[in-house]
Amino acid sequence: MVIQGREITAEDIRLVRQLIATHSSWHRTRVSEELCQLWNWRSGSGQLKDMACRSFLLKLEARGYISLPPRRYASGGKKAGKLSYPSAAHQTSPIVGPLAGIAPIEVKVAKRKYPIRLFKYLISCYHYLHFNGIVGENMKYLIFDREGRCLACLLFGSAAWKTSPRDEFIGWSPKVRKANLQYITNNMRFLILPWVKVPHLASHILGKVARRVSSDWQERYGHPIYMLETFVEKDRFRGTCYRAANWICVGQSKGRSRNDRYGTLKVAIKDIYLFPLTRRFRELLVNQGKAELLSLSKDRVFCN
Repeated sequence: MVIQGREITAEDIRLVRQLIATHSSWHRTRVSEELCQLWNWRSGSGQLKDMACRSFLLKLEARGYISLPPRRYASGGKKAGKLSYPSAAHQTSPIVGPLAGIAPIEVKVAKRKYPIRLFKYLISCYHYLHFNGIVGENMKYLIFDREGRCLACLLFGSAAWKTSPRDEFIGWSPKVRKANLQYITNNMRFLILPWVKVPHLASHILGKVARRVSSDWQERYGHPIYMLETFVEKDRFRGTCYRAANWICVGQSKGRSRNDRYGTLKVAIKDIYLFPLTRRFRELLVNQGKAELLSLSKDRVFCN
């Protein structure tokens, strides 16, 4: 069987069971780290895929193959699909007026302890989908005005495994998609904080982030990004800021969940938006195994 993109044998399951049984004092993180080391389970940049391994172990446990050590910490309680996170101090006074009145806008990657805590808390409190954790390569951004007031949050993570409108737009085969999907990232959350009322701010932020996301990915994970994607619920939003930032609507989802094994689960239909970061995106995404060898130095980024 395949779990978390990895083919698993009966021998692999026996190894995991033996690791847990032999080291009963190990917590879940230690088990995950040691398993990554044993399997040399690493990302393209050489980092251990610890979060992917943790998700893999949870899925094994859910299927009844293993029993993990008890959690060291309570998860904060899960209610209605929402995890609670420690509070983070932030101002909520209204920010209203033209974009020029709060410019220049500063984009910061949340990678230290407090910025990450603030990011998780803001998303969990003010985004309708909340924040329930993320597995795999990802980038968290906090947006500030010239006075250092937080305006917005953006989360980028793994691209959708497959979606016909996007895949037809690119023109790649399933084999090539599997090899090169890492060069696309999904804008999974975009939150303008509710007390911020600044016209054109959202599209301006999308443009600024688009200019830097590939280099940020290169620095953290050792490979660039060639295209952005996002899914916008038709019944809830019109996608105005994405269109204003020159994203391309290529079609709609089929109202199916990635967890829908039998075609019975129905979810909201979403518009699919794409944003190529280079004119050569098709060349880079379709040429299997050659993407990392091609330079983007002479490309013009399509940002407003």
